[in-house]
Amino acid sequence: MSEPELPSPAATLEAESPNQQTERRRMILNMGPQHPSTHGVLRVVLELDGETVVSARPDIGFLHTGIEKECEEKTWQQVVTLTDRVDYLANLSNNLCYALAVEKLLNAEDAIPQAVKWMRVLLCELTRINSHCVWLGTHALDIGAMTVFFYCFREREDLLRIFEMFSGQRLMTSYIRPGGLALEPPRGWDKAVRRFIDAFSDKVDEYEDLLDKNPIWLRRTQGVGYVPLEELLDWGATGPMIRAAGIPWDIRKDEPYSDYDKFDFAVPTRTENDVWARYRIRMEEFRQSAKIVKQALDGMPGGPWQADLPRVTLPDREKMKTQMEALIYHFKIVTEGMRVPAGEAYQCIESPRGEIGYYVVSNGGNKPHRVFMRTPSFGNLQSLPVMIEGKLIADTIAAMGSMDFVLGDVDR
Repeated sequence: MSEPELPSPAATLEAESPNQQTERRRMILNMGPQHPSTHGVLRVVLELDGETVVSARPDIGFLHTGIEKECEEKTWQQVVTLTDRVDYLANLSNNLCYALAVEKLLNAEDAIPQAVKWMRVLLCELTRINSHCVWLGTHALDIGAMTVFFYCFREREDLLRIFEMFSGQRLMTSYIRPGGLALEPPRGWDKAVRRFIDAFSDKVDEYEDLLDKNPIWLRRTQGVGYVPLEELLDWGATGPMIRAAGIPWDIRKDEPYSDYDKFDFAVPTRTENDVWARYRIRMEEFRQSAKIVKQALDGMPGGPWQADLPRVTLPDREKMKTQMEALIYHFKIVTEGMRVPAGEAYQCIESPRGEIGYYVVSNGGNKPHRVFMRTPSFGNLQSLPVMIEGKLIADTIAAMGSMDFVLGDVDR
């Protein structure tokens, strides 16, 4: 049997309506997953009509590592190293959220020393500054402002040295753990932090001097990347994304944790809801985080750096040399891990990108039964099509950069 004859291209064009012919001239463009301005392995499938984005579809999963499932195969303490790798620019924030959720299950919230709470606040605010430095440097580079990149990474290097001073690691510190901190803060930590934070306000002024009156920066950011507030809320956006739209929602203020209610700081907001507004929010957050760090330095309470929970935290090494009970606890925790009472707990905190939530379930064993992570980058990224559809392709880079997503935070 002969094959049916296909119509010629000319016949097809003649049969189509003008709208159908226009449809055929549209271009499908893959932005990523190897594009440097997608800040990770994000693929965005763009349909273009000339230089106008007709539709945009984020394609995620290229960095999926199965972290949530992997948590079920690790002891409660070992999971801390996995939380480092969710949002690798805010690893200490993820450490803290997980630790607080586990402490809820242990009913140990009141046992955490105040010194531990304040040190956690100080480290998480330094993490916020570090994350925003990476965001501002790369975002400015995307738009063509190269000098800011070098300035921001100058400060980031100082912060990484501080993190290394505390934990021995620059990036994956695993320093905040259930029951306290991994190690006692090193000698001279306060001088190193104060030296950095006292000079940091002048650094923020430098960033603003380079950008705030730059006509190219202003034209590339103002009025670009607008998303209706209702859309942001429907898609679950949090953090600077919604604060730039006028909603002063910040977990540190609205649902305080780790003694944040004892610190004096403001929640900056804007109403323009564009790339410029998100930039201005983060610049103000630089200053507010520095303010919190200075308060933590000035008011850091004395006391132990771990809770007195023998079945949860490792005993003091001097006690191990003289007390058999301490030696037994150490052996059991190291070889088997701690056991957490059966139950479930949810804890959310404010990360540099927005609201992190950890939902942990225990069946009474030495490993989590379930760990679920509500990550801010995933919620923020969902609003991307609304942000760039109908706009010029040149504006997609500025719009995406203003979201400050991390693909490990999206894919997990």
